[in-house]
Amino acid sequence: QVQLVESGGGLVQAGGSLRLSCAASGSTFSIYAIDWYRRAPGKARELVGGIGSGGNTNYAGSVKGRFTISRDNALNTAYLQMNSLKPEDTAVYFCNLFGTEYWGQGTQVTVSS
Repeated sequence: QVQLVESGGGLVQAGGSLRLSCAASGSTFSIYAIDWYRRAPGKARELVGGIGSGGNTNYAGSVKGRFTISRDNALNTAYLQMNSLKPEDTAVYFCNLFGTEYWGQGTQVTVSS
C-alpha cells in the first residue's frame, strides 16, 4: 500500500510561482514514474506532465517552459515547480504513481489575475 500526499498549493498572483510536493510512503517509490494531473472547475482532468524512474520528463504543451517536474528518491518525494503562473492554471493538482491506482488527495492552486 502506498499513500501520496500533495502539498504546497495556495493563492498566488498571475506571474508568480509555487512548488508542489508529492510525498509518498513505502520503499518502492523510486521504481515508479510519477505523473502530475490537474482538474479545473468544470473541466476534465488534464495530464500536466510526468517524470520517469530515471528522471526523464515530459510536459503538456500548455505548461512546457513554465513548469518543471523533479524527484528526490531519497525523500520519496516528487515536485512540480510552477513559474509564470496564469489564471488558467487554477485547478486542483494531483500526483499519481504511473500505472497504479495510487493518487493523492490533491492540492488547490488558485491564480488571481
